[in-house]
Amino acid sequence: MVNPFSFWSHRHRRRLLYPYVSAILAFSLIVGTPQVSQAIPWLDLIFRGVQIIQLSNISDRQEVEIGQQINQQLVRNQIQLYRNSSVNRYIDQIGQRLAKETQRSNIPYTFQVVKDDSINAFATTGGFIYLNTGLIEAADNEAQLASVIAHEIGHIEEEHMIEQMRQTAIARGVAVAAGLDRNTLVNIGVDLALRLPNSREDELEADQVGLDILKKAGYAPSAIVNFMEKLQKKSGSVPSFLSTHPGVDDRINALNQAIDPAEATVGDGLDESAYKAKIRPLL
Repeated sequence: MVNPFSFWSHRHRRRLLYPYVSAILAFSLIVGTPQVSQAIPWLDLIFRGVQIIQLSNISDRQEVEIGQQINQQLVRNQIQLYRNSSVNRYIDQIGQRLAKETQRSNIPYTFQVVKDDSINAFATTGGFIYLNTGLIEAADNEAQLASVIAHEIGHIEEEHMIEQMRQTAIARGVAVAAGLDRNTLVNIGVDLALRLPNSREDELEADQVGLDILKKAGYAPSAIVNFMEKLQKKSGSVPSFLSTHPGVDDRINALNQAIDPAEATVGDGLDESAYKAKIRPLL
């Protein structure tokens, strides 16, 4: 039997089914989940002036606001931003070029450099993307760095963190029938950003979306595979960027199948010396 949803992306299937899932979830949270029955009743939260967010139909505005609050907590308590203006301007230029090609170009994207020698990058909800200085230094050229940014934009386009927040709230028993209070949601978002990896399915999906964004922005698509292979071999161990992104070999194979060999090196961003000149303050 043909799956009637097979031609929609994971994100679009979620949006189609969410009204029905939400109704079932609301009922189950009221009568069928012992953990959640111990949570604060949602009417009490409303009377206390706590804003309730319903993750099943969160608006773009709400998502951006939550992302801003997550960012505030991260910058205040968890990460140190790298302040060199020329490097930050360069990273933002690459990011904004890529963001124009996403299906969610209606939300603002914020690209920030984290002062950290480890090789890592991550995205939170609402268009916030973070790149460690160690990762920027590890890239051979602009196209390789762009491939990482495009991958993180892919997570935002497919709303992976929104779904992770919802699942985490249910698992922890902090959701109520009407949704989740904003402060709890923000705390979950901070935890997800720093400590919990994405699922294998989400990573494969973000890879494919990222590859499409990379090509549409005019970068050479081979860079995404080349950088993964380089990081996988680096110092004989998997760096943190890939250790939190499972199934590296499967991801590389899937990407190679999606890239036309005749077009693999066609595009911008392969000039190593030009890239090193742009990030010279880091070197």
